[in-house]
Amino acid sequence: MGCLRRALRLGLRRGLSSSSSTSSASAAEAELPPPSPSAGRRVVVTGLGAVTPLGRGVGPTWDRLVAGGCAVRALAAEDLRLPGGADAGRTLEQLPSRVAAAVPRGKGDVEFDEEAWTKALRDANWLPSEDEKKERTGVSIGGGIGSISDILDASQMILENRLRRLSPYFIPKILINMASGHVSMRYGFQGPNHAAVTACATGAHSIGDATRMIQFGDADVMVAGGTESSIDALLRALSTKYNSLPQAASRPFDCGRDGFVIGEGCGVMVLEALDNAKERGAKIYAEVRGYGMSGDAHHITQPQNDGRGATLAMKRALDQSGLQADQIDYLNAHATSTPLGDAVEANAVKSVFGDHATSGGLALSSTKGAIGHLLGAAGSVEAIFTVLAIHHGIAPPTLNLEKPDPLFEGAFMPLSSPKKMPIRAAISNSFGFGGTNTSLLFSCPP
Repeated sequence: MGCLRRALRLGLRRGLSSSSSTSSASAAEAELPPPSPSAGRRVVVTGLGAVTPLGRGVGPTWDRLVAGGCAVRALAAEDLRLPGGADAGRTLEQLPSRVAAAVPRGKGDVEFDEEAWTKALRDANWLPSEDEKKERTGVSIGGGIGSISDILDASQMILENRLRRLSPYFIPKILINMASGHVSMRYGFQGPNHAAVTACATGAHSIGDATRMIQFGDADVMVAGGTESSIDALLRALSTKYNSLPQAASRPFDCGRDGFVIGEGCGVMVLEALDNAKERGAKIYAEVRGYGMSGDAHHITQPQNDGRGATLAMKRALDQSGLQADQIDYLNAHATSTPLGDAVEANAVKSVFGDHATSGGLALSSTKGAIGHLLGAAGSVEAIFTVLAIHHGIAPPTLNLEKPDPLFEGAFMPLSSPKKMPIRAAISNSFGFGGTNTSLLFSCPP
């Protein structure tokens, strides 16, 4: 109940209307029931780290997000990491879409994924020196695609018969599990070392898998998330309508949507067994209550029209959490700004939440209008947004929602501006090519 009361007080201080305040108060009345003992150890979030197109750090990113900031911009020649002496300017002119959401540069040689996990560990105050604690700390950081630019460079060298110049580190540089490996080696963590590769659901799967490792006793602490940096000539944004208006290109749930905008970034959480966190007096952002997965078994890129895969993932997260649909106050949608995907997810949300959604009891938004689609990092960054929504009592907005899809009507409408409200529990959806679906369910700290 603590975060509900704090969120309600915050909303009242900031001038919520009386009707809004009344509904917020009634929403905060009922304390959430604890998870079933059969779910295993309880897992909480004690550290957050992110480097996104909106900013380098959780604080700057969140502040810009709730202020309505947009990081999508015109793609520049220097954003294209091309092999050898390729003409980036000429390549850029040939791209059908020339918008992207890139991470702000300016940190020298520091990789932004390293920056993210360092921030998360410091935020959690978890830098153990004892061997026993290191042995009980694991890593689960994945990526969707890996380093296309390194593969392009190596291919160019092979074509030009310059094999002797090929780096001996080429193979390690393109292996997706190297992010987890680097964290483990840097800090001496000897618990589970894991890397999911599930397209756009990677970051969410990494967090969910790490949660289960703690629940089942394989670790006490896990560093979990996703990372992606693939803005180059092979991975171009699918949106082609808005080259002259980059900030309008990513428009989830809007009638004018025509494809996603490519982005890059990294999001990392420190997950911890509740008893471990309490014993050391760690601050707790939220509890991980549910992790639902499903497969569409349908098509390599398109979801089933009836949204069955998304529906199953959300229902399974709810079932595991022990919560009812009407106890979920916010949902961070996967919605990537594609005509079919956004509509299918919206219908799946209506199917799962019913009257709770159509009556306006569920706040819904997609944050990809602000940061684009971060591919393998999308699930972890958006999970961080969901945790922060609970922590601060603010549901973030959906940018560029000028003409909502007709499937939204009445009280069932995505948020076009931030909403101050107590959030007891929230879901973050992530769906990937190949029909892989994930829903993470978070709740207020116990």
